[in-house]
Amino acid sequence: MPSFRVIVSVGRLHPGVDPRSLEPAAADVARELAVVEASSVDVVAGEARLTVRFTEDTELSAVRVAEHTVAHLYTLADLGGWRLTERVGGRWFRRA
Repeated sequence: MPSFRVIVSVGRLHPGVDPRSLEPAAADVARELAVVEASSVDVVAGEARLTVRFTEDTELSAVRVAEHTVAHLYTLADLGGWRLTERVGGRWFRRA
């Protein structure tokens, strides 16, 4: 089954949101629609990036999972851009 990642740039958290809750919340929301393989928060070039890796059958269903996850994150924080990538062989390719 193909492996996908939704990668989201995270800005300011909304009032009352615990920073430690963001990653597990994103993984839990993605888990509502897909099997979550891993999640992480990284700082790249001074920007927080949240990544949720999951499996899905098709690119279309993976886009649905990514959009569902991002929609929930908008309720918790100001977001920058997001992207969806798929692992093919040993490389990641952008899908959305």
